[in-house]
Amino acid sequence: MKLDSPSSRALIGLVLGLLAGALIVWTGSAVGMSIANVLEPIGTLWVNALRMTVIPLVVALLIHTLASNEGAALFGRLGRRTLVTFLVLIVAITIVGLVIAPPVYSLLHVDPAAAASLRKAAGEAAPTTVPPSFASWLTSLVPSNVVSAAANGFMLPLIVFAVIFGLALARVASPYREALAGFFRGLAAAMLVIVQWVLKLAPFGAFALAVTVVTHLGNATAYVILFYIVSHAALLTVIGALLYIVVPIVTRTPVGRFARALLPAQVVVVATRSSLSALPAMVEGTERVLQVPPAVAGFVLPLGVSLLRANTGLSWIVYALFLGKLYGISLGFSQIVGIAAVSIVMSFSVPGIPSGGLLIATPYFMAVGLPPQGIGILIALDAIPDIFKTLVIVTCHVTSALVVARLDARDPMTPSESAGDDLSPVVPELTAVDEVGG
Repeated sequence: MKLDSPSSRALIGLVLGLLAGALIVWTGSAVGMSIANVLEPIGTLWVNALRMTVIPLVVALLIHTLASNEGAALFGRLGRRTLVTFLVLIVAITIVGLVIAPPVYSLLHVDPAAAASLRKAAGEAAPTTVPPSFASWLTSLVPSNVVSAAANGFMLPLIVFAVIFGLALARVASPYREALAGFFRGLAAAMLVIVQWVLKLAPFGAFALAVTVVTHLGNATAYVILFYIVSHAALLTVIGALLYIVVPIVTRTPVGRFARALLPAQVVVVATRSSLSALPAMVEGTERVLQVPPAVAGFVLPLGVSLLRANTGLSWIVYALFLGKLYGISLGFSQIVGIAAVSIVMSFSVPGIPSGGLLIATPYFMAVGLPPQGIGILIALDAIPDIFKTLVIVTCHVTSALVVARLDARDPMTPSESAGDDLSPVVPELTAVDEVGG
C-alpha cells in the first residue's frame, strides 16, 4: 500500500481519529467531548465537498462517453458482445450479493441507543415514507424538469436524461457533436480535479468523522469496523471463488490454466490495488496462457479496465446494509434491490478516482435515509476491501476476454466486422487512473 496515496492518507487519518475518540471515551473528559463536538461539522463539511461534484461529474461522464467516437465504436459486433458479457457478469454478481450479503449483515448488532446517537449527530433521520409504488417509480424515471431533478438530487431521472441526450448527441453532425462532447469531457475533467483536491483533505475529514463515530459508539467501535472489513472482504472472496468454479465450466477451460493466467495480474493488484497497473500482466496471461487472440484481448481488456467495475453491485449492497446497521436505519428488501439495480447502471460510469463507486453512491443512499457522513467513513475504511474488489474486477476482465474469444470462435468474423475499422484499445483518459475499485 502506497503511503502517499489518498486512501492510505485517509486510513491514517481514520486510525488517528479512532485513537483520539477512544482516548476521549476512556477518560470521559468533558474537554475531549467538547473537542469532538467541534470536529463533527468538519467531517460533514468534507463530505459535502465531495457531494457537490457528484451530479455534474456523473452526468458529464455519461454524456461524453455515449457521444464520443470511443462510445460510438462500442456498438460494433465485438463491442456489443463485450458489453453484453460485462452486463451478464455484473448482474450475476449483484444477484449473488442480494442472496448472501443480507444474512451476513443480520449478524451485525449495534446498540440501538448508540446508533440513535450517531444518527442524531449526523443530522439525518430515518425515512418515514413508504417506498413508492412501481407505477410512480416508473413515471418518475423521465423528469418533467431536468433542472429541478438536479436541484433535488434525483439521480435516476438525471441518468435517464443523460443517456438519452448522449445517444442523441452521437447522431448530431460532427462539428456540433465534437464541440458539445468536448464541453462535457472538460466538465468531467474539472470535477475530477476538484475531487482530487478534496481527497487531499481526506486525512482531516476521516479524522473528524472517526472521532464522531467512536464517541457515539463507544467500546463497540472496533467490533463494528472489524466486522465490516472482514465481511466485505469475505463476500468478495466468495465471488472470486465462484468465478473460478463457473468460468472454467462455461468456457471449457481447465481451472489450473485459468488460475495460471490470472496469477501474475493478481500479484500486481495486491501490490498496487490498480487494475490499470495489472493490464500488461492480464494481456500477457490472456494471450499466452489462455490463447485468446490478440485482437480480442487488445479490445476487451482495455475496455474492461475503463468500464467494468464488476464488484459494484455487491459492494453497494454491503455499504447500504452496513450503514443501515451503523445508524439504526431499517432498510426493506425492496430498497436494497433498488440500490442494487441502480448500481448496475452506474457501474459503467464509476469515475477513475479512489473509491469512485462510493462517491456516486451518495445520493442514492441519501434517498433511502442513509446519512452521507457514512460515505466518508467507508472511504476511509476502503483500503483493505479495495484489494479484494480489484481482485474480483481483474478476474472479471480476464473472464470477459475468454468468454468473448469463445463466442468469436463459434461465429468467426473479420476484425473489421468485429469492432468497426479500429481495433485499438478503447481507454478513455478520464478513467485511466489507479485505484478505481467500486
